[in-house]
Amino acid sequence: MPITASSKAYRVGRSKTGLGLFATMPIKKGTRIIRYFGPILDSRIPAHDEIENKYLFELNGRWTIDGSVRKNLARYINHSCRPNAESDVRPRERKVFIRAIRNIEPGDEINYDYGTDYFKAYLKPIGCKCASCEKKRKKLRAEARAERAKVKARSERKTAKKAGPKAAKKKKLNGHAFGKANGRAQA
Repeated sequence: MPITASSKAYRVGRSKTGLGLFATMPIKKGTRIIRYFGPILDSRIPAHDEIENKYLFELNGRWTIDGSVRKNLARYINHSCRPNAESDVRPRERKVFIRAIRNIEPGDEINYDYGTDYFKAYLKPIGCKCASCEKKRKKLRAEARAERAKVKARSERKTAKKAGPKAAKKKKLNGHAFGKANGRAQA
């Protein structure tokens, strides 16, 4: 990933899950990275309560930030089950800041945990695509392949035992079975 010179510590770039926010310079643990902003919606107003998009950031039971505005670059921060940032929610001020919870190197994608409700509603149906979940799924697939290979080998050994030692072993040559009978090769 090329690193662009910028006064900001982040840039929008291509990610595994679409677009993401990437660090352009080292970000130290505890540093505020970006503010999540947009129109403030009041859940007591029926028109506001009916708005449905995936960029809604709930401050509390009443106030929600609609982060779908284009200038809100924080909306490009993707979910991760092992994040390098977290949201610092300030409901009284009606503000949300994203800050680093560990050191982030240039080129690293900035991500945080979206929470259980969002995960169940949007991510679980399609499967989480964060690096830690991908790694878990890859490990589970490898274990399943190994288990299937064991079961197949076991069943082949059982069928070989049932056939007994008297069964002539046949070899394949160019897809044709050959066996020895009376010292001569048969086709």
